[in-house]
Amino acid sequence: MEIKHPGSEPAARGPTQWFTGQVRIDPLFSPPEPARVAMACVTFEPGARTAWHTHPLGQTLIVTAGCGWVQRWGGERHDIRPGDVIWFAPGEKHWHGATATTAVTHIAIQEKLNGSPVDWLEHVSEEQYAGSVKP
Repeated sequence: MEIKHPGSEPAARGPTQWFTGQVRIDPLFSPPEPARVAMACVTFEPGARTAWHTHPLGQTLIVTAGCGWVQRWGGERHDIRPGDVIWFAPGEKHWHGATATTAVTHIAIQEKLNGSPVDWLEHVSEEQYAGSVKP
């Protein structure tokens, strides 16, 4: 058994190659193999977001605070709020983050395949983020 207490692992800033704006990542759970699940609590300040990315085994987001946006490639941008649960299928290209004026926090849950839970792609353009251009 292992018990993780809040603050037992340091928070990290979202790296600029994968995120736009101010993002804080608080690791929650990443057990050793053969387990594959990884979880983090991620906070996006207004205007902050991920780059486009996919997950080899899918991803679940549970929104805990604030208001944000999610979008899959070729789809509409959607509002997300506390209590919402979002599922991205394996290989589904998407992004998620805060709105332009409000922060959002969610728990991200994904599984690792061959040691990696995510494949990072290009940044979301300002036009895509604003919803004026559909990917």
